[in-house]
Amino acid sequence: MKKENIAIIEMLACAALWSIAGILIKLIPWNSFAISGIRSFFAGITVLVYMGIKRYKIVVNRKTIAAGLVMGALYTVFVAANKLTTAANAIVLQFSAPLDIVIFSALIYKTKIRRRDIIAVVFTMLGISLFFFDGLEAGYLAGNCLSLLAGMLMGAMFMILGDTKGEERYSAVLMGQITAFIVGLPFLITDTPSFTGLPVLFIVVLGVVQLGIPFILYSKAADYCPPLACCLLGAVEPLLNPVWVLIFDGEKPGIFALFGGIIVIISVTVWCALDAKKKEESHA
Repeated sequence: MKKENIAIIEMLACAALWSIAGILIKLIPWNSFAISGIRSFFAGITVLVYMGIKRYKIVVNRKTIAAGLVMGALYTVFVAANKLTTAANAIVLQFSAPLDIVIFSALIYKTKIRRRDIIAVVFTMLGISLFFFDGLEAGYLAGNCLSLLAGMLMGAMFMILGDTKGEERYSAVLMGQITAFIVGLPFLITDTPSFTGLPVLFIVVLGVVQLGIPFILYSKAADYCPPLACCLLGAVEPLLNPVWVLIFDGEKPGIFALFGGIIVIISVTVWCALDAKKKEESHA
């Protein structure tokens, strides 16, 4: 198989494993900072073991530190959003990340914004606005806002990691886990969760299977998948995440959020597909 095809499979597997976050976070009765911190502790060990097997060195530079800070913030914010709003809202609103990449690229690298970019942004913002018609009480509103912030952080993460390779990328991922663990550590001390029963199993699965292994897969795939392509393949996550929560927890998204989610996913997916097609034509 071509390396590009293998990268696609790795990214799809990554997104599928990412998608179990919502249900596991809902099933763990701990505060969000504790969940994020312990999850990253186990994810960090997973990444560190993999780096040891591959004999990768830990690289510390501006890119890995910046990526580590952004990723640590992303993990913390995403878990908090899942606690404050529905899993469907949290993951679909975060899926606005590809459009954040366009905005960041225009602001930082002075990349020209095209007409299709503007159309995609308009439709995505329309879809996002529908989420705020469902459950406007303080909790849902705060959760939805945190989900949008998570999307911005994810867009920044894809951009920074897309500019790294090999040991540097794995080091950045490791630093992200360390950052999230450090942020969550005070909450483990002041509000010690009960380390018994299923919650312990769920948090280990979250750290190793939902976060650690997927980021190893992503780090491998990113060598052959540009940031936008990774975001496009990541569409598997917002499609599967609400399904697991509905099946195992019975949580249903509101009707406005459902339609808003459909608009967001279609808008971003079509935009990414058109962008990839134009790039192929320009290189032909």
